[in-house]
Amino acid sequence: MKHLVLGIMMAGFVVVGYSQSNSIGTSDPEAKKILDQVSAKVKSYKGIQANFTLQIEDAKGNPQGTKKGTLYAKGNKYRVILPGQEVYSDAKTVWTYDKSSNEVTITKFDPAANSMTPQKLLTNFYDKDYLYKLNGEQKIGNKLVQEIEMTPVDKTKNFYKIYLYIDKAKNTVYSGKLLDKSGNRYLYTINSLNGNAAIDDHMFVFDKSKYPGVEVVDLNE
Repeated sequence: MKHLVLGIMMAGFVVVGYSQSNSIGTSDPEAKKILDQVSAKVKSYKGIQANFTLQIEDAKGNPQGTKKGTLYAKGNKYRVILPGQEVYSDAKTVWTYDKSSNEVTITKFDPAANSMTPQKLLTNFYDKDYLYKLNGEQKIGNKLVQEIEMTPVDKTKNFYKIYLYIDKAKNTVYSGKLLDKSGNRYLYTINSLNGNAAIDDHMFVFDKSKYPGVEVVDLNE
């Protein structure tokens, strides 16, 4: 589930490489125009540093928790910091650190996996994996946003719908929502975004020397 949550969060920053149609239907050309604009802006970013809020609700809309976190991303590399957890990836290896147990789990990214990982969201998966349409405009606070509804082509995924809310004035994603098949809803809001952050590559590699006594679980061995 952690990769699912990270996936919807990353979707807000990396809307790239999709097409207007695929084998099961046709996407909305108006939605494509908006996504093209967002994509062009994201592609111009040298490095991303963003603060976000993640909210989880059950099927009845009851709050299940709220977390604030930070995302760093450059190219295919990313680092996500949440209370009690940090996830690193240098585009080859993924380190998931659990603060409560002082344990880090090391895995390789599997491009064939069915989960919606940040790694997939940083590639051109949209060209075949989603249908999308524009649902219109609405006000969220003082922002005028455009709602884009995205439906995965692969019905075996553990989520069935993504909604992106695009800030019309800035051509950036303001918030997003993912609905999974268990009924849970994951909502994120981007509180601040720096697209020209100077980020060194070492930020995306877990350094166990900074975590005294950390237990390493290497699932690659």
